[in-house]
Amino acid sequence: MQTDSPLIEADASQEGSALFFNRELSWLDFNERVLELAEDERHPLLERVRFLAIFASNLDEFFMKRVGGLQRQRAARVTSRTIDGLSPDEQLTLIHQKVPKLVARQMRCWFESIHPGLKQHGIRICRWAELDDADRVHARQFFHEQVFPILTPLAVDPGHPFPFISNLSKSLGVSLEHPTTGEQSFVRVKLPENLPRWVRLPPNHEADDRFVSLENVISGNLEPLFPGMKILETHLFRVTRNADVEADEEDADDLLSVVEQELRQRRMARVVRLETPDTMGEEMRDKIRRALHVAEEDTYVIEGPIDMDDLMSLADLERPELLFETWKPTVPPRFSDEDADVFSVIRAGDVLVHHPYESFTASVERFVLEAAEDPAVLAIKMTLYRTSRESAFVEALIRAAEEGKQVAVLVELKARFDEQRNVRIAQRLEKAGVHVVYGILGYKTHTKLAMAVRQEGDRLRTYVHVGTGNYNPRTAALYTDIGLFTCDDALVGDVIELFHTLTGRSASRTYRKLLVAPTNMRDRFLEHIRIEIDHANAGKPARITAKMNQLQDEKIIRALYGASQAGVKIDLVVRGFCCLRPGVPGLSENIRVVSILGRFLEHSRVFRFDNDGDPVHLIGSADWMVRNLDYRVEAVAPVEDATAKRRLDELLDLSMDASEHAWHLGPDGTWTSVENDTDDHPAGGELQETLMRRTVEGQRTHRRR
Repeated sequence: MQTDSPLIEADASQEGSALFFNRELSWLDFNERVLELAEDERHPLLERVRFLAIFASNLDEFFMKRVGGLQRQRAARVTSRTIDGLSPDEQLTLIHQKVPKLVARQMRCWFESIHPGLKQHGIRICRWAELDDADRVHARQFFHEQVFPILTPLAVDPGHPFPFISNLSKSLGVSLEHPTTGEQSFVRVKLPENLPRWVRLPPNHEADDRFVSLENVISGNLEPLFPGMKILETHLFRVTRNADVEADEEDADDLLSVVEQELRQRRMARVVRLETPDTMGEEMRDKIRRALHVAEEDTYVIEGPIDMDDLMSLADLERPELLFETWKPTVPPRFSDEDADVFSVIRAGDVLVHHPYESFTASVERFVLEAAEDPAVLAIKMTLYRTSRESAFVEALIRAAEEGKQVAVLVELKARFDEQRNVRIAQRLEKAGVHVVYGILGYKTHTKLAMAVRQEGDRLRTYVHVGTGNYNPRTAALYTDIGLFTCDDALVGDVIELFHTLTGRSASRTYRKLLVAPTNMRDRFLEHIRIEIDHANAGKPARITAKMNQLQDEKIIRALYGASQAGVKIDLVVRGFCCLRPGVPGLSENIRVVSILGRFLEHSRVFRFDNDGDPVHLIGSADWMVRNLDYRVEAVAPVEDATAKRRLDELLDLSMDASEHAWHLGPDGTWTSVENDTDDHPAGGELQETLMRRTVEGQRTHRRR
């Protein structure tokens, strides 16, 4: 499906790091910005706890996917270099230099600011040594009733090899000594994953919300596990395994079986990180490291709590005074009439929705649920990349199939870390009679599309939703995403063709409006950039504005450099990593890059090309990355409704003008808070707060009409 296109070359004599930033180091910079949100004392305290947990979770995924992949390349003696000129070895060296500094900041944030703040507000994380007699009685009762029966101590000796340690599981290493022989031994005790990390204690005069960690409870009650033995040392440790394991699909007759095999392989994959506390003795650390075949450089000594991802449960405490003010998404004005069916609303004109400012339930879910229940709807087609555990979409599709509608669903089995859930969803749908397909061999289907075919008089009319985010109501409340509802014949025809490609053997390459990866998307984006260059060369105003999650594709970046050299003004909002080097004289001085974070995850992809006064606006599922443009099925659609285009303009302009929770990328790779750089950036305020306020104001205005 890949096509080659002429490359717009930037006029640059240098290559490598002179033109590009490294993807992995730029990603670590992104996670550092997440850490800065946790450090920012202007945020409510429990929201800072949440950001600290997100930082930890992000780092786990980085090691599983990115570090794991680099270690595989090193083991395979891969010598090819990234676009910035680094080898796998060089990247790993730089990662190992940078990560400990970030983790040290994380620990300082916890010990010097957040932990004392929690204590001040009546939330105590207690150590076993700090518990009084009543607390210990309570904790011991919990241990004997809920923990002791399910623990399985595994000894390590000549007759018992070192046990398998599963990915991200937490274990206690216990050093024992026989009281008469003096013989020492090592035992591993796995923390049960079906028990909470934080065990609640009864409130007292010091705090209403009091907790002790599960590992403290187990460590404080080891005697019943090892009666008669002397306990010398007990410490928590955790391993991270490589998740960059992909099975060969080329000879696969059953993709479902291939994915299940891949999950089994991932479970047994190589350890890429070992985390141990600084209190652990060197002898125990070396024993664990050697048993797991972990290099010293991959062993991280943590001066604080291991696995701060578990702080997320504390962030969910019912303490509204320590949280952001609750945001309730508004009903999109066009969908405010509950008596009108969604199809009549869409027939009256395209509808653009912006989540989580506007309700996902009252728009996207309503579209699919009404399609499932409407007797005039004959067929529903949908892509599912990620959805929630109790998905209303799955239930609706099953009901539609049971009612005799033609229902086809593409379930992406290879959605990273959601594979098992998607396998179960696919099996449920198939049992209900839904036509389930798994996409095109060798490509992930990442596009977000839903369509309903409806009998209206003597004709069939098709209605389509194109989104930038997943059909997942949980993440729709946390991620900012854009959705477009339309029944435009040309765009609908393209979506129908794309579904035929996904479910059948169509090889259509003649999409009229839709940008489809890997078929025509990069070429179409490059063509839009070329047009702006032509306008600039003709002395006309030329501008490109784009908002995305990541920017990494070399051809797109070189094209943007060429556009900058031609005089095109380029504004980029890139939440995560960015390999483009902005602001370099003679190369990219006309390019600005801003990253915005906040209470919601900025996830929407929006593109605007000014096109000599007739702007082209596009939204969809793809970032400007090699994986999106070459190795995934993606769809980006034009937005042509005048009102919808104005809303996208507002989003892009507000994003570039934001001054809070926004960072500016410099030519040296430094991200600078825009609040500290207001000479070059107008103080536009906090983007997400502004959009929440404007959404409420817009709803009030609509009600008064």
